[in-house]
Amino acid sequence: MIPLLVLWAKLPQRSANGTSLLAIIPIALVGTFVYYFQSAHPQVDLRFAILLILGSVAGAYLGARAMGRVPDHQLKAAVALLMAAVGVKELLFP
Repeated sequence: MIPLLVLWAKLPQRSANGTSLLAIIPIALVGTFVYYFQSAHPQVDLRFAILLILGSVAGAYLGARAMGRVPDHQLKAAVALLMAAVGVKELLFP
């Protein structure tokens, strides 16, 4: 989503990152409710989910704070490198 926001919507890199994170919230909430309430046996491990939430919130806070110190060109390069690494991983180990 971030590359599309930068390339097509012409958002600055930092705005694209923040916008992408904000868009995830309603998607995650709807998915959570569907998986939790769709059957008699919820398909959500609440204990593990709480650990993921705690780690994600801490990581998002620290990452957002650190992102303010990274120049735009380095931030774009880091996002591109991460996406390339994920793409290569998916090609080699689907």
